[in-house]
Amino acid sequence: MKLGPDIALVASLLGDPARANMLTALMGGAALTAGELARHAGVTAQTASSHLGKLRDGGLVAQRRQGRHVYFSLADADVGVVLEGLMGLAARAGHQRVRPGPREPALREARVCYDHLAGERGVAMLESLVAKNLISGAGEAISLTPAGARFMTELGVDLPALETSRRPLCRSCLDWSVRRSHLAGALGAAILERIFELGWARREPDSRLVVFNAAGRAAFEAAFGPGPA
Repeated sequence: MKLGPDIALVASLLGDPARANMLTALMGGAALTAGELARHAGVTAQTASSHLGKLRDGGLVAQRRQGRHVYFSLADADVGVVLEGLMGLAARAGHQRVRPGPREPALREARVCYDHLAGERGVAMLESLVAKNLISGAGEAISLTPAGARFMTELGVDLPALETSRRPLCRSCLDWSVRRSHLAGALGAAILERIFELGWARREPDSRLVVFNAAGRAAFEAAFGPGPA
């Protein structure tokens, strides 16, 4: 009898195209109904319910009822990290589902990865924080430095609240489009929320796309510009 985690079960849940499309739709961080997910997957409502039951039982999605509707979301941030990694693997291996559309360059520039900033801007932000010694470490083992804590407080991030979270404060997430890491974890989510609060960018409805305005682009680059050479 084999012992240890059953990766084959998780792989089988991810391997169905309809379920993969549903999970990708949930990468935006918003909770969606079964009907909405059925449209994303291109299947009937009955088929979508069956797929969602399997994903729920497999621990990949969570569901909650609000009034007459049942909403589904990714079970936690770890599922989003795994999906982003698989997207990167698929892109490197040349497995593209469709030809790039008109929004592809914009998604590569800035998008939501579950609840944090991804794309070129997300990668540039993490690399700037590391270059300025505001975040230290390499690979997945990264942490906020004392100087970084002061910087985040000045930015308006509530660090004491984040430190009570069960999530890691800092975590790197391999970006599928840039193929370098962006910042995930509780801090990555808080920074993206702060970007929206400051009015630097907005989330495009029904999309993972993050759109920076001109003033927000300048403010972002001032805060997260290149570090020392």
